[in-house]
Amino acid sequence: MRSIEQEMSGMNCTEEAVILAGGFGTRLQSVVSDVPKPLAPIRGRPFVAWLLDAMADQGMRRVVLATGYLGDLVAAALGAHWRGMVLVYSHEHEPLGTGGAIAQAARQIQSDTFFAINGDTWLEVDYRAFDVAMHDAKIPLGMALANVEDTSRYGAVNVQQGFVEGFVEKGRRGPGYINAGVYRIDRTLIGDFLEKKGSFSFETDVLVPAASRKALAAYTQTRAFIDIGVPDDYLRAQNELTMPGLHER
Repeated sequence: MRSIEQEMSGMNCTEEAVILAGGFGTRLQSVVSDVPKPLAPIRGRPFVAWLLDAMADQGMRRVVLATGYLGDLVAAALGAHWRGMVLVYSHEHEPLGTGGAIAQAARQIQSDTFFAINGDTWLEVDYRAFDVAMHDAKIPLGMALANVEDTSRYGAVNVQQGFVEGFVEKGRRGPGYINAGVYRIDRTLIGDFLEKKGSFSFETDVLVPAASRKALAAYTQTRAFIDIGVPDDYLRAQNELTMPGLHER
């Protein structure tokens, strides 16, 4: 079996990412009310610091932070560099939705492919392996999934032969796959994003149509999903979120 390094020898690695860091954090107000959601402290460090460390550990070189609510605080906290990565900011002056935020941030992407990541979810994923899998599948849009014991809070994702076949609305109980909020996007799709003006939903306006065309690849080799957007999981993250070799700036 060929190693990841051997697989990557004939391809350009994806080394840029967009982090969606513009949420209001409405559901977290009862426990975190004085900072934007990406800066919500997890074991004494902003949550987004954990995401950035994971990316730096895996060789990412450039990250675009799509900020909104209290975005100036995010920029002030993180600066222009993080452990060798360049940080740039795409600030929305009015809510653009997940799709509009990615479309605006994508204007600052320099490479042929990039990752887009929700700024309020944690997922253990090998970005290089994800990159290789999507490259080999020759699909311009890939989505990482998490396997959870109960999909009712998130909505389920139906998978068939390596592709997302469709989505199930929230409420259906039981185990299954959910959207983990990590995507690999080919630059060829950026034009389609930019054609949509203003606010739109990446999930509804991009992922759903792509799934219906069997053009959305599924990546399931993930673990340790946590959504800090609700108080219970935010508190759970304080105990469960760990990373070998915790880094300081």
